[in-house]
Amino acid sequence: MWFEEIKEILMKESEEFRQVAQEHKKYDLELKELSGRRYLTPDEQLHEVELKKMKLSLKDRMLAMASDYRRKNQA
Repeated sequence: MWFEEIKEILMKESEEFRQVAQEHKKYDLELKELSGRRYLTPDEQLHEVELKKMKLSLKDRMLAMASDYRRKNQA
C-alpha cells in the first residue's frame, strides 16, 4: 500500500490532508490556466514559478503525511 491507496484513506480521515490536497489542486488548475496562454507577462511568469514551488511544497507535505500514516499503520 503506498501513496494512492493511503491518499484515499487520508482524504476520508484527515481534514488537514484534505485541505492540503485541495490547495494543491487549486495551484494545479491555476498552472494549467497559465500554460494555456500564448504569452505570459513577466509578472505572470514570476507567478507561474511561485505556483510551481508552492505546489511542489504541498506535494512534499502530502507525501510526508502519507509516509507517517504508512509507518504508524504497518503490521
